[in-house]
Order: sequence, then C-alpha cells, then structure tokens
Amino acid sequence: MRGKRSLRDYTVVAWFVAAIVVALTHRWIPEANWLLVHLVALGAITHAIMVWSAHFTAALLKTRDDDHTRRLADVRLGGLALGSLLVFIGVPTATWWLAVVGASIVSTAVLWHAIDLVGNLRRALPGRFRICIRYYVAAALCLPVGAGFGVTLAFGLGDFWHANLLVAHSLTMLLGWVGLTVVGTLVTFWPTVLRTRMDDRAERLARQALPVLLVSLAVIIAGSLFGVRVVAAVGIVGYTAGLFWFGRCLIAPARKQPPREFAAASILAGALWACVALVLTAIHVALSDDIQLAGGYSMIASIWVVGFLVQLVTGALSYLIPSVLGGGPRVVRAGGVHFDRWATARLTVINGGLVLWLLPLPSWAMVTVSTLVLVVLSLFVPLLIAGVRASVLEKRRAAAGEPAAPRPERRSVFTGSGLLAGVAALALALTVGFGMDPGAAGLPGSTPTGSVDVTPTGQTVRVEVAARGMKFVPDRVQVNAGDRVVIELTNEDETNVHDLLVGGVRTPRLAAGETAELDLGVVGASVEGWCTVVGHRQMGMTFQVIVDGQAAGSETPTPGETDHSGHDAVGDPEAPLSGVVDPVLPAYEPADVHRYEFRVTEVPLEVAPGLWQRRWTFNGESVGPTLRLRAGDEVEITLINDGTMGHSIDFHAGAVAPDEPMRTIAPGETLIYRFTAERVGVWMYHCSTMPMSAHIAAGMHGTVIVEPAEGLPEVDREYVVVQSEVFTDDARSAEEATDIDPAKVSAEQIDRVVFNGVANQYDQEPFQAKVGERVRFYVLDAGPNRASSFHIVGGQFDTVFREGGYLIKDGVDAFGTQNAGSQALALQPAEGGFVELTFPEAGHYPVVSHIMIDAERGAHGIVEVTNP
Repeated sequence: MRGKRSLRDYTVVAWFVAAIVVALTHRWIPEANWLLVHLVALGAITHAIMVWSAHFTAALLKTRDDDHTRRLADVRLGGLALGSLLVFIGVPTATWWLAVVGASIVSTAVLWHAIDLVGNLRRALPGRFRICIRYYVAAALCLPVGAGFGVTLAFGLGDFWHANLLVAHSLTMLLGWVGLTVVGTLVTFWPTVLRTRMDDRAERLARQALPVLLVSLAVIIAGSLFGVRVVAAVGIVGYTAGLFWFGRCLIAPARKQPPREFAAASILAGALWACVALVLTAIHVALSDDIQLAGGYSMIASIWVVGFLVQLVTGALSYLIPSVLGGGPRVVRAGGVHFDRWATARLTVINGGLVLWLLPLPSWAMVTVSTLVLVVLSLFVPLLIAGVRASVLEKRRAAAGEPAAPRPERRSVFTGSGLLAGVAALALALTVGFGMDPGAAGLPGSTPTGSVDVTPTGQTVRVEVAARGMKFVPDRVQVNAGDRVVIELTNEDETNVHDLLVGGVRTPRLAAGETAELDLGVVGASVEGWCTVVGHRQMGMTFQVIVDGQAAGSETPTPGETDHSGHDAVGDPEAPLSGVVDPVLPAYEPADVHRYEFRVTEVPLEVAPGLWQRRWTFNGESVGPTLRLRAGDEVEITLINDGTMGHSIDFHAGAVAPDEPMRTIAPGETLIYRFTAERVGVWMYHCSTMPMSAHIAAGMHGTVIVEPAEGLPEVDREYVVVQSEVFTDDARSAEEATDIDPAKVSAEQIDRVVFNGVANQYDQEPFQAKVGERVRFYVLDAGPNRASSFHIVGGQFDTVFREGGYLIKDGVDAFGTQNAGSQALALQPAEGGFVELTFPEAGHYPVVSHIMIDAERGAHGIVEVTNP
C-alpha cells in the first residue's frame, strides 16, 4: 500500500519546500511572513498531526486499517490539502470568500478526523493510554474554533479586534490544536524516542493535566475576546503550569537515557523553546497595547515556528519515518543514519541562530544569520529523502536475503566537532553580516578580504582518538585550513589490532592498550582515513579530517582493499599446482577426549592454477582440517592465534553458549573450546569474527563429521569435499599474494568456486576408485554465500544423507520405494551431507557443482575409475 499513499507521505515535504521557496523569494510575495508561518503551521504541521495522530491511535488501541478506512483517510487528507491551498491563496490576495471556503474544508476534514478517532475509541477494548486519544479529540475540536478566528482576521478589522482575535486565533491553534496533540503524543512517544522506559506516572499526570489545559485555553480565549488581555496572560500562565505538571513524567526518561540522536534532541529543543515562547507570549500579551501587540508578534511567531514547530516535526519525523517503514532494526538504522547526519551542527545553528535573532543585531547580521538557519533547516528535506531511500533499499536487501550493509555504530549526536562546526558557521554568518554594514556594528573600515591561499595558521590541533570495537571515537576532527593536525591513537579494543592511515601517513598496528601518534602536518583540504586491517574499513573504521566544514571525499583504497572492477583473477589454467589438499577422510580414532590444536596463520597459498592469495587458515591449509567423531564424543579445541588480527572459531557440531568459546582473540592469545558432539551430521566450523563473510571466504572454515555411536557401514573409499568461494586478484606468485578484499565479498564479485580451497585441483590429481567399489563422498557447503548441487557425471547415488537424515538408503527411500536413486545433493551454505555410489565401469567421471557457472569457476574435479 505504501506506493499508493503518496498524498499521505509526501505532502509534508511539499509544504516544507513551498515554505523554503517563500522564504527565499519573500520580497516579491504579498503577505510573505504570514504565508511562511502558515505553510509550516497549517500546511506541514496540520498534515503531520492528521497522519500521525491516526497512526498512534491505531497503535495504542490495537486497531487495524483496511482498504476502506485508508481510502477515507486519504479523502480527509486530500480535503485538508485543498482547503489549506485555498486559504494560502485567499488571504494574501484578500479574496475573503476563498479563505472562508478553504477554512471550512480544513475544519470539516479535521472534525471528520475527530469523529473517526472517537469511533475507534468506542470500538476498542479497554486498555491503557486512552487518555492520549482524548487529547487528540480535544485538539481536533480546537481547530475549527481557531480557524474561525483566523478567517475573521482576513476581513480587515480595526486595531482592537485585530489584536484580540490575533491572540485568540494564534493561541487556540498553537496551544489547542498543536499543543494538546503534542502533550497526548509525548506520553508514550518521548520514552520511545529515548529508547527507555516511561515514567509510571505518565498516564495519571496526563489525565490530571488535560482539564487544566482546557480550562486555561478557555480563559485565554475569553480574555482575548473581551479585550482583557491580562486575563488571557493569566490563562497562558495556567496553561504553562499544566504543562509543567504533566512534564514531570518526561524528566525521568530523559535522565535515565539522555538524548543521543537528532530526533530526541530536536524534540527536546522544541519543547524548551515552547516554554520560552509561552513566557514571552504571556508578557507580550499582558503589557502591549493594540498596536504594539500586533507589531511585535512576528518576533514571537518566529520562536513558535522555528524553535517549536519546525524542530518538533523534524525531530518526530526523523524517528517515525524509518521506524514505520518496517523491516527490522537494520532498516531503521539504515535510514536513521541520514536523519542524524550533521546533527550537532544543525542543532547548534538552528538554536544558536534563534538566540542571536532575539538579540539587537544590525539588519545585515540578522539577514545572514537567518539565511544560515534557513539553509540548515532546508537540509532536512534532502536528508529525509535520503533516509527514506536508504530504508527502502535496505528493506529490499533484507527481503532478498542479502546481508546488511555495514553501518556505523549509533553514537551520541552531541559531538565536540559538530558543536565547533555549528558555532563556526554562526560566527562566519555574523562576520559576513557585520562586514556588510560595519558602521551599524560600530566597527571601522570596510569588509576585510579573506585569503584564499592555504598558509600555516601557527595553530596545532591535537585530537585523542580511541579504537573501540569497529569504530574510531571520535571519528572526525574539524580544523581550519593551515592548521597542523596531530592524532593520538589508542587501541581500546581487547580483541583486535588496529591502525590508522590518513593521507598516506599510517600508525603501526596497535595491540590493546598501545598508543601511537600520527602527525599529518599542515592540512589544507579535508581527507578521510581508515584502519587498514582487512575488513575493518568496511565495518565502519573511518576517520575524517574536515577542513573549514568541507566533508572529505573518498580516497584511493589501500593494498588489499583495491577496486577490482575490470581486473579479473585469471591465473594460469595450464600451470601445475604446487600442492593438492588430500581429500581422503581419516580413520576414526577412539578417545576419552578428542583434543585438537588449531593454529591460525595468514600465509600465501595457491587457490587456483597459477593464482595465489594470502589465505587466513586453520593449520596452514586453504581449508581447515576435517574432524571425524562419533555421537557422544567429547572434544577439546585449543585455538592459537598466530595471525596479525583478531580471529575466532565456531563449531556447529556443538551446542554451547557462544559468548566465551566463540569470542574473538587477539594475536598471540590462546583459547580453549570444549563441546560434546551429540548429533549425527556433516557440520561446519568457521571463524566468526566480523566481517564473517570475509573470514570464511579467506579460508577459515572446515568440517566435522559426526557418525552414529556405532559408526557408519563400511565402504571402500571415503572422500571429503568442502565447497567455498574465492575472492582475489590476479596475483601470480606467493610474493604478489594479497589479502581478501571484503568489499568484493559483500558485492559477491566471485572469482572462483572451489573444492577444498583450490579450484580444479582434483582435475590435476583426481579422486581414485575401482569398478565395483563403494565410495562415500562427504560434502559441506561452506559458502559464505553460494549454494551447491553436488553431482558426479555418469554416476547415480543410491544413498543420500542430508542435514541429519537419510533421503535414500541403499536404494530405498522413506516410503519403501525400491531402486530409488539421486542425481544431486543440494546444499545451502552451512549445510552438509554425504552420498554413496558404485562405479559400473572404468573411466573418468567429472565431479561438479551442477550450478554450472560455479563448476566453470572451479568447482570441478574428476573421479578416475580403474578396473580392479
């Protein structure tokens, strides 16, 4: 249905874009200030309230929409949009009847919305938070009242009635329609945005506050209409008291989990500005005469619109849009990254700019500051589009079964670099404004001319950076062109080594607790750096040096992380292999405890004829050793990390909590892994250190064969075949061999599909068998991504065992069918099984994955069958 709901989803964006256009062209538009305020308040905010109050009502009452209710909702939203458009045309052009018709349509749509909410409330089962829906209904009833006051203003009244109706209209809409909706929503939404538990008093305080807010609103309206504005001011104070009474329940969640993302921070900023606006409005209403009240209202309106309304709706949408799109945490994270982009700088500019706007600045300074704030507010539109696009794309990837794209870890938006960037931008805007009119600022001379040459400033910026998990903290530094930059890197990751490469300068690889200094010298342009340990950059270990607010562009990848587009791994298909992995299954050896040593090494190995790669191995082979066990056997693995990065091991054959035995260990460390092989099957083991796909594809996998306690029937020959994928470049020797490229793995740019770690090796040294012998092939698909269809050309399997059970045994299937046979053993990644067959005559029988493109990539061998 989402594709058919564009009216619901994109109207807010349209109103925001219209407001931006009006702000940029206000000199040529009649009643531009009025139009700007109402495009935000009546256009964007009212539409958002209609959509999201319905959404929260359905969520709280546990009701579900159907096609009919969705169509009716779209009709209401269409009416709201049409009515708003008529008002936006009628008021600036003084076409009063158009404004009346538009306001009537808007009021009808909102009242219909209120009736729908009441109907849902009556149909729903008793439950908590029904008070929230009552807030929404009360708010909806306020809008026609406020709209009536607004339409009356369009007739052009005298100063007395204009001032009184202006207060009644604006506060009925702000405190009634918007304010009551916000309070009802924050009961559950505020702790949700903070990702913490709500205050137990929230529902009770909301019930107690509603009468106070409604009575105070009635006092405001009465005082305004009767011209006793002190009474209206008292009503504002009473409304503020009701807000503070309710607001106590919002403090505990914020103290427990302070805002860490743009959404919560923006909502909090909006709430604080609402408090400021209430105080200033009460003072202004109480102390101003008719002319002063109308003349000074634009300043207060800017606080309500920019400080409260815009920050509220952008904050709320930043949380709601990724969440409501669905698809799970990975989809939410994918979109949330865009909504949080430049969060601290944006918040600093918006709120700092609003503070400056309240000061007695020269006119040009006001212009430059307000322009900067407008630009930053406008960023929300492209960020919203980018966030929705990222969420949709991630949702499609999830639906297709693709792995989640690496995403940076969520951190607090309150960063020193962002604050510095926001303050610097405001300072620059003030400087430009003062420069345009130095006399008004009390400054002599004219505008200084800035130098465009990058010359040393004489300043040294030192930044302490920690490597934690797969992140640099902080992950950026903001400097000025000409500053000298020195980075002090400390590795706080207990399980991995890390380094940092920036602009061609690199620290050594640091173990846990080690520190190194990286002196970049004088910098004149932004630059991006990263950890060069394979896979760590893809996991988010990047660092930016940002010069004068200009984001760093992409850099040339480091060796081992090159772009392989157009650079195929060819090798030399005719070259003899330097060695072949023995596929023969070792005999079972009884033991009280089966003890094995697994030593991690990172060594160059041949992965196809004439093609080499630096493989990450268990015990030095391109595929790990095969373990042969029987059900009930106890196993002890000693894992020794002799590599240069963190590694781990995960045995599917044992059911154990993964926290300790499967943890990543740093270079030089040892781990003891114990499990009991309780279930029969062909099981996978592999390194589970992230990015796991790269570690598996680099060779860190193998198989454990668990037979029944009494063993399997004897056969003449037993072979083990482990299929996997290879991602490499065209290195023709051990000296040229490079590490795996995780970006190539994630893009599934497969170079070879191999048996036992080496493409086509059993073409050069075939499997052996004799006519009439019974041969068993154990097969595991180690992946990390490709399925397998194990087939022997010219052979037929009379026994097929897959994932713990027989499909056919000695030519008999589970239903007793005689002379049953199989042509292929189909396996998904991490699945295993075995097949048995006899060869009727001498010859050469190709062994392939019948996913033929994979056979052509190297998943191919030969069984050489000879006469006895």
